[in-house]
Amino acid sequence: MELDHLCYVAGPEGLGACVQRLGAKLGAGFLDGGIHPRVGTRNYVLPLNNGCYLEVVEALDHPAVETAPFGRAVKRRTETGGGWLGWVVRVDDIGVIEKRLERPAVDGHRVRPDGFDLRWKQLGVNDMAANPHFPFFIHWLSEPSEHPSAGAATVTLKGLEVSGDMEAINDYLGTAPSEILGGLDVVWRPVDEDDNGIISAEFETGHGMVHID
Repeated sequence: MELDHLCYVAGPEGLGACVQRLGAKLGAGFLDGGIHPRVGTRNYVLPLNNGCYLEVVEALDHPAVETAPFGRAVKRRTETGGGWLGWVVRVDDIGVIEKRLERPAVDGHRVRPDGFDLRWKQLGVNDMAANPHFPFFIHWLSEPSEHPSAGAATVTLKGLEVSGDMEAINDYLGTAPSEILGGLDVVWRPVDEDDNGIISAEFETGHGMVHID
């Protein structure tokens, strides 16, 4: 298991304005990731030097937003002003997670602007929606060369501030969070009803450290 990506939801300003704001702060350009047709969302992505990436996502005016767990979660986060939605853990064998959580993964895909259909399996979005300090799991089906972290990167994720019940997260993951977030400066805060899992993230950029909350 390892960190795959962080998910940030655009607020009422819209996806374009949010991406411009974050890109200017980080000194880097996001890539148009395309549309998630099954869940009614679209995203922009920024590859990071850690082998992971930052995703900025918005809900579209699409029927799937009301029926797909991820679409609903994104829409709710936008309605509360946008910001961090959660963290996602990459696994090599989703079957192990299916067996432990006793439910099947679902197929996911995103059609990039170049026409490539990026595919994966995911599990745990409903868990994240109910408990924002939980991550969800992703198993990529497309080749590693197509992973959103592939390509040149000028920004490095250095640290996270996360609210969460460490014992509950450990039980959910089946391993200590430090095994997944090792190498990052992680500060854990007690769970608070106003917290959203990820409180803030720290990035090393070409013009110094940048804090995004």
